[in-house]
Amino acid sequence: MRVPVLLRSWALLMHGARSPVACLLLMLGLLLPASAWAQAGAPEGAAATTTMQQAAPAPAHVVVLNRKVALLRAYFLGVPPAERAQRAEQTIRDLLDKGGPGTVSVQQAPQGSLLMIDGAFALILVPEDADKVSGESFEALTQRSAQALSHAIAETREARDKGRLMRALLYSALATLVFAIAVWGAWRLRQLLMARAARMLEKRTAKLQADEASLLHPSRLRTAVRWLLGFAAWLVMAALAYEWLVFVLTRFAYTRAWGEQLGDFLFSVLQRIGGGVLRALPDLIIALAIFLLARGVIALLKPMFERAEHGRGGGPGWLDQDLAVPTRRIVTAAVWLFAIAMAYPYLPGAQSEAFKGISVLVGLMLTLGGSGLVGQGASGLLLMYSRTIRVGEYVRINDQEGTVTELGTFTTKIRTGLGEEISLPNSLIMSSVTKNYSRTIRGKGYILDTVMTIGYDTPWRQVEAMMTEAARRTEGVLDTPPPRVFKTALQDFYVEYRLVCQAIPAQPRPRAEVMQVLHSNLLDVFNEHGVQIMSPHYLGDPPADKVVPRSNWYAAPAKKSEDAAPAT
Repeated sequence: MRVPVLLRSWALLMHGARSPVACLLLMLGLLLPASAWAQAGAPEGAAATTTMQQAAPAPAHVVVLNRKVALLRAYFLGVPPAERAQRAEQTIRDLLDKGGPGTVSVQQAPQGSLLMIDGAFALILVPEDADKVSGESFEALTQRSAQALSHAIAETREARDKGRLMRALLYSALATLVFAIAVWGAWRLRQLLMARAARMLEKRTAKLQADEASLLHPSRLRTAVRWLLGFAAWLVMAALAYEWLVFVLTRFAYTRAWGEQLGDFLFSVLQRIGGGVLRALPDLIIALAIFLLARGVIALLKPMFERAEHGRGGGPGWLDQDLAVPTRRIVTAAVWLFAIAMAYPYLPGAQSEAFKGISVLVGLMLTLGGSGLVGQGASGLLLMYSRTIRVGEYVRINDQEGTVTELGTFTTKIRTGLGEEISLPNSLIMSSVTKNYSRTIRGKGYILDTVMTIGYDTPWRQVEAMMTEAARRTEGVLDTPPPRVFKTALQDFYVEYRLVCQAIPAQPRPRAEVMQVLHSNLLDVFNEHGVQIMSPHYLGDPPADKVVPRSNWYAAPAKKSEDAAPAT
């Protein structure tokens, strides 16, 4: 039964072979079974065959007109895949040079499948050429190789057709013209959009001002618009160039494989991106739902904090006006951190090693570099919840004295009334002695106090009356509670008096300004009654009293103001 098949195979091989030696080798390969070649296929017998099988050869492609026809992976008759591919390419070129219809057929032989062109042998495939990793069958490999060979033959005929070549050149020229017009149009559109967008943004942002200064500089705005539109234009032109190149390459048979590879690459990239987006879409929806739920919880709690912040009540008993703002910030941060922790597993790429590495790096940076920041924040929270100081109170911290204007998480700002605003770190305030001039009073305002030293020869009742009178003359000092004078020390040569009063002007003024008026009135009252101010130390009576007569109160270059205190 094998004789007719062998004779027919021998005839086919003789028709496509190029030399008597090749004919002889092919006949031996068909006549001898595979087991015989396994024992006598090499000079060293079975040992050489085993060595050849163990050494995996490098696969080689059979390429015809830039078209990959087959991938050879195994030895055949001791010939490596690379040499087999070279011989097959040469045989196919010779057969195509002879002309003919170029019909591809498949003949089965004991050693594998024979690909024939117009009945002549072109290529042999053995079962070992099938890809065992992907599980491709030998029959599928044979069929795919035959189709690829037929396609390559058709493109070879097309490449030799002058009429089709001229049409390809014409189509390429038209495509080039369309590409040039599209690039020109994209560039012109960029310039038009740049001018209109710059004018529109300048007109819209002209109203965004702070302290009569524009928040967005026009030159920087134009630069940003120019950069964005330029990037978009170059992106569009790059896409047009890519499509033009793919179209031109696919017009010619010789370069069609390259064009198809470029087109498949772009399509595969878009497919991977689109597939990734679609696969991640359910998880993104879950993460979005978590964030929306967190936002809803914050919106639900917002009215309660607003009522407490404006002093309207309606919140928990411990939540007063001073704690409303920091508590709202803490609750908001806690809700968002919890939402991020819950949504983290559903974020795209959260399980990748790169994402985990970046998370560890960010955590390490915050741990090493944020210790001081965390300490400042903790000090700010302690200040807020301990109610050591409040906004609007007049305090003295170290050598700084002023009204608290802002109690932040990290810093506290006070205004001295001398044209200065001082920012103090919260950790410094926690570690310093704080004197609060506003805490002991009722309602708004602050405490004024000043110290004077007067000799023992002046009656203490007169001193108290004069200091009280100076306080009453001072605009902004309240009559209720009345000013009080305390004798804080009896020194060797003088008595130390401290005046304490409460001030809250009808039109709020800085404490430093009110203190300046109070000190001026003290000097005036004591001069009016001829009492010397022996401060800070009283060592003895001078030859003449150290007082200023009323006639010299406005000596040049001083000028008397209309609101000067009348004499009593």
